[in-house]
Amino acid sequence: MAFEITPYYLENLQNLINSNNDKEVRSLFKEVHYADIAEVLDEVNFDEAIYIIKLLDSEKTSEILMELDEDIREKILENLSAKEIAEEVEEMDSDDAADIIGELSEERQKRVISALEDDELVADIKELLSYEDDTAGALMAKELVKVYETWTVAGCMRRIRGQAKDVTRVHSIYVVDKEEKLIGRLSLKDLIIAKNEQKISEIYIPKVDAVNVHEDEEEVAKIMAKYDLEAIPVVDENNVLQGRITIDDIVDVLKEEAEKDYQLAAGLVQDVDSDDSIIELTKARLPWLFLGLIGGVGAFLIMEGFHGVFAKYAALFFFTPLIAAMAGNVGVQSSAIIVQGLANDDVKGSINSRLFKEMLLAALNGIILALFLFLFVWAYQGKMNLAMAISVSLVIVIIVAGLIGTFVPLFLNKRGIDPAIATGPFITTSNDIFGILIYFMIAKMILGI
Repeated sequence: MAFEITPYYLENLQNLINSNNDKEVRSLFKEVHYADIAEVLDEVNFDEAIYIIKLLDSEKTSEILMELDEDIREKILENLSAKEIAEEVEEMDSDDAADIIGELSEERQKRVISALEDDELVADIKELLSYEDDTAGALMAKELVKVYETWTVAGCMRRIRGQAKDVTRVHSIYVVDKEEKLIGRLSLKDLIIAKNEQKISEIYIPKVDAVNVHEDEEEVAKIMAKYDLEAIPVVDENNVLQGRITIDDIVDVLKEEAEKDYQLAAGLVQDVDSDDSIIELTKARLPWLFLGLIGGVGAFLIMEGFHGVFAKYAALFFFTPLIAAMAGNVGVQSSAIIVQGLANDDVKGSINSRLFKEMLLAALNGIILALFLFLFVWAYQGKMNLAMAISVSLVIVIIVAGLIGTFVPLFLNKRGIDPAIATGPFITTSNDIFGILIYFMIAKMILGI
């Protein structure tokens, strides 16, 4: 049965904390998964969360800390001493340990590192912190199982047992030469059935996918998704094995990227949460809202320039929201498909071929919609020339919007800018302006005003 946080559970927990019943609180969490405990900490107040973290053993709380929201974790770390943080860090894999220490101020980083008793972990953390954010080096863990090609099967088995105790999950066994260069991987099945006196060089698999320490984490995610990998080794420029990246780290990367893209598409220029301050939320939202305001002013100036058209054909004014809405919707649809394709690495071929395909698609959709609109305007207004002007304008507007929605994300991607920005207010506002301009220009030409 799935764990459920009920009002009764929370009330019971808070009563136990208020009465300082440490034994019962420990008992309450004894069989509870660390991810579920993290959810509990989200529900209780801050003082109660600190109480629970300090009460439970570091083996469990180290996992809980990694499951918490970054803002909550930051507040909890601020209330723990350097020694207490060090105790948590020593129970973590090197990548998680580096992440935790990386969130601290430089002064606290030094104090926590000084409190660590494991010299090898200290060296690993310092190395991981030296890599740039969002790279394979910053994402990898140093814990792995590696064997040398010169070892015998019997010797390899003995040494693997010693290495495996420090690795949470053994996804792969990597083979290196005497210079520590990655040369292949070892199948557990081949290792088990091989003769004790055989050399690893006789049974290892020379083909192994690897990434460079400076590779962007999004590229790592694409490689692991493409080849359906649970883990991938990380090497330096000399192909020396440095660490490994596992699928759970990649899931976190994909989740963060999806959240960032979603916020960009919604017109938020920085990563924010609903619990952030009003000032932070305003700073994140205002730039795109201001862009929308500029777009609205631009649309007003365009419409004012065609006041003579309105004077003779007032009905054109009432179809303006329809034209603007269709332009925005088509643009967002086109850009969303391209952004998704770029994220999945499915967009192939030249930009021209993509634009041509989108133009044909937009033209087909535009003609179908325009035929319906033509019949409606003709029947409602009784003026064929007006119906023709509005319908032809709709077709052209949809084609242009589709081209803009396709071109902009491709252009941004070529320039190294996140194309997700093209699925939000940027596309909507630009297409609104172009749509209205095209609408009135074509209407003016067809109606002969």
